[in-house]
Amino acid sequence: MTYLTYGDAIPDDFFNGARARILELQRDNGAIPWYDGGVIDPWNHTEAAMGLAVLGEIEHARRAFRYLTDTQLKDGSWWGKLGSAVPFDDEEHRYTGNDDGAGHSIRDTNFAAYIATGAWHHFLITRDRKWLADIWPHVEAAIQFVLSLQTPHGDIRWSAPDPHTPEDDALVSGCASIYKSLECAVHIAQELGHPSREWALARARLGAALRDTPHRFDRTWEPKDRFSMDWYYPVLAGVFTGEAARKRIDWKWDLFVAEGMGCRCVLDQPWVTIAESAELTMALLVAGDRKRAEAMLSWQHQWRDTDGAYWMGYQFENGVAWPVEKPAWTAAAVILATDAVTGATPASRLFAEHPLIAEAAE
Repeated sequence: MTYLTYGDAIPDDFFNGARARILELQRDNGAIPWYDGGVIDPWNHTEAAMGLAVLGEIEHARRAFRYLTDTQLKDGSWWGKLGSAVPFDDEEHRYTGNDDGAGHSIRDTNFAAYIATGAWHHFLITRDRKWLADIWPHVEAAIQFVLSLQTPHGDIRWSAPDPHTPEDDALVSGCASIYKSLECAVHIAQELGHPSREWALARARLGAALRDTPHRFDRTWEPKDRFSMDWYYPVLAGVFTGEAARKRIDWKWDLFVAEGMGCRCVLDQPWVTIAESAELTMALLVAGDRKRAEAMLSWQHQWRDTDGAYWMGYQFENGVAWPVEKPAWTAAAVILATDAVTGATPASRLFAEHPLIAEAAE
């Protein structure tokens, strides 16, 4: 297995396959779909753009951000096609294309907020302040949309009001991701000299809700505690830090981690997913557990196809890649985790350390 540690140089050809996979999926308008014929959502699209930036593909990353600015709605959100709206072929073990607009009317708050994370990450790599100033109005509009859906209790409902979505439902992993995006939005505002206090206070309220009022989340949907993201994402995002973060990681480690393979996506399936494993790598770094972070990352490289691109997941009872897809965001997650472990770029600390803004805001 390939162990990379802090200070290691990432070999020039190490991510050739991952790079090629993201670039072959990117469309002429800058959009990066999940996979061949797949849908596009702003979160996974932005993740792929961040992966490209780490690899030095700055112009392709900026094309991806231009797609976001070109398609943003007037209220600061984006239309989103959700994974639940994507049909799956049980015989082929792959997702099938879906152009009928299913799920299109949903405007997800986590999806909208993630432009702030992507923009700040891009700035940390390029230090292009003009580019940051140009994208600022879009970040500001997105964050204002998200915070318009924050309740007096601090939680943020997962989507804008819609006839087909629950009236008031907040999700742990989604809100944890928003918590991280609010951190990045505050950094952007401060860098450009814009007011940020209200955003910092909103972030503090959201963090308090995630830590102290778990009953506020997942109230109208099926329980989400079978998903590993609800376990590690509050650590990755900096909601839990220090000893609390380490205790949370240890809490379900034996339930979700398949030794030598990675992190299960869901508790009741023999399926490790590479993106979740990469995210858990970064959560371990935030918790100060570098040894397990490096090991977790090293396990993921066995799930590369012969072309160097990463499979979405591995079903370890049947011993097969499952689904038979190589998503752009999976490749990007491994790239970001590798950057976080090695410290290769100026953006590497964004997903590797406790965000200092938490203490300042709270």
